[in-house]
Amino acid sequence: MLIVVIGAYFIFRNVKLTDAVFKDGDNYSSVKTDKESCLQCHAQMTGFSKYHDPNNIGCASCHLGDINSTDKDEAHKDMVLIPGNLSDAEKTCGKCHINELKKINTSLMTTNSGIVAVDKFIFGEADSPNYHYHIKDIQQSPADKHLRDLCANCHLGAEKKEFGGITELSRGGGCNACHLNYSESATKGLAEYLSSSKKELPKVHPSTDIFVKDEHCYGCHSRSSRISTNYQGWYETLLDEEDVVGDTNYKVAEDKRVYGFMGEDVHHAKGMLCIDCHSSHEVMGDGKTYTHEEDAVHVQCSDCHIKEKPNTLSYNELDTESSLVFLHRDYKHTDKQLLKVKKDGHPLVNTYLDEDGELYLLSKKDGTKHLIKKQPDVCARDVAHSNVTCAACHSQWTSRCIGCHNTFDKNDKGFDLLDRKDITGKWSEHVFEFSAERPALGVRKDSTGYTIEPAVPGMILTIDHQSFSGDVNDKTAFHRLYAPNSPHTTSKEVRDCKSCHANPMAIGYGKGTLLYKDGVWNFTPEYAQNPNDGLPEDAWVPFLEEPKAKVLSTRTNFKPFTVDQQKRILLVGACLQCHKDDSKVMQQTLYEGLDVVLKNISKQCILPKQ
Repeated sequence: MLIVVIGAYFIFRNVKLTDAVFKDGDNYSSVKTDKESCLQCHAQMTGFSKYHDPNNIGCASCHLGDINSTDKDEAHKDMVLIPGNLSDAEKTCGKCHINELKKINTSLMTTNSGIVAVDKFIFGEADSPNYHYHIKDIQQSPADKHLRDLCANCHLGAEKKEFGGITELSRGGGCNACHLNYSESATKGLAEYLSSSKKELPKVHPSTDIFVKDEHCYGCHSRSSRISTNYQGWYETLLDEEDVVGDTNYKVAEDKRVYGFMGEDVHHAKGMLCIDCHSSHEVMGDGKTYTHEEDAVHVQCSDCHIKEKPNTLSYNELDTESSLVFLHRDYKHTDKQLLKVKKDGHPLVNTYLDEDGELYLLSKKDGTKHLIKKQPDVCARDVAHSNVTCAACHSQWTSRCIGCHNTFDKNDKGFDLLDRKDITGKWSEHVFEFSAERPALGVRKDSTGYTIEPAVPGMILTIDHQSFSGDVNDKTAFHRLYAPNSPHTTSKEVRDCKSCHANPMAIGYGKGTLLYKDGVWNFTPEYAQNPNDGLPEDAWVPFLEEPKAKVLSTRTNFKPFTVDQQKRILLVGACLQCHKDDSKVMQQTLYEGLDVVLKNISKQCILPKQ
């Protein structure tokens, strides 16, 4: 029998659980807490979430120790002061939440498999970016050392060893990473406890609950593709703190990085949290092994912003995990149909369909009810862009970085982010430029066809292999790789037609001037040519030529536009030189297709000769 320690009356007294909670044949038992010696000293403690009240689950369920001894030292023996790290989760959180722990242990947030795989691929230590790894198993190869020096902090296995709430600087912490919440009283009590040399016992305990805030996501997701900062509207710069004093267009993060404001995501502007879209089924994983982050994300814009008929399920069809989330958030819409995600069928418990056929989302931040709008006609019935993702059109901007030089200094003092210790000898990145622009577009191909998605120049870089090995025969490697990107800078307004069909950045040529005259396109790049391959510093592909490089992306199923696809895009761009986006002929291409329109073009039309 699986012993699940969840309270004298199953979870809580006076709380009636739904039948859905008892699915899967799980057995439960309660614990008696009135004889725990912990409460003789800590009975005055408050601040617990309703579902972790020590009167129901005791103290030892989370903190361990000897509950039968009244001697302080004996009672505290083998006690876990900060429970929830993955190193102790099996004995603490995992005793009740065994299924969640199993899923977390295989999730990409724990294994970092995708990050490790791409890094090893770029360093030439693997012939594909699609192998599976676990961050805890990496050793001291050049790629592994690179990860240890620059990347290995952001995984759930990184231990939280200091008291206090989750901040911008927090990394890892297992269950704490998402579920630990300090109230103002708990924060004040902790400060008094520490300043009194731990003699003044805190009276308010931090809460462990499901009320995940964006701050919980920020520490790790403000790095790499910078989704957290993008969502809030901020892009990273290379400025220093003293450069922006008094300028409200910039802010300085806790780690002293300086950000400029570009425009927040429309969902953030409405007060929505990350977890309003990315539920526990995605955030904690589903127990399956995925290669890259986008493979593990199942929710799509069209799951809420439907085309025609919503994909729903009833309250009685909820799985155990979703039922508990519904209970903990005290939702009342048990009589309503809830949206479910098309890809894997998991429910969005904070949504419902009302009697009039309207869809609503309840914000997990404050319960605000938001009307979910259906796709407009131009999206729902546009045959020309049926394979273009919502993000390709609706992303205002994305973060970009180019000119990254990676070099190793054997004498430089550093810090091993995995082993958490000071070291001598480390890799450093030297970035040429951070910027924020409209994303480029690329093509993802799978068994169902292909889609057009945003892309960023994530890896236009050099790696000085000789600096690590000391071997004069080791050459500096150059890579020009774009990565698929989910900007999280969604706006109601979309990019106009020219911003794709006559924009060099969108097509992959990089910043510059793209002009059409007498049936010929000409491109003048803004950046100088990189001496390694002769392309502009920020380009993905050469202008209307086949690229010489064989590897162009950090994914094997994601590519830039082919020359034929570029010509097709620029063909529409040529039409847009005379015809406005909303003109009758351009609208006709949307609903009937370009080929239909081309059969009836005017003799005055000058089509590209390339």
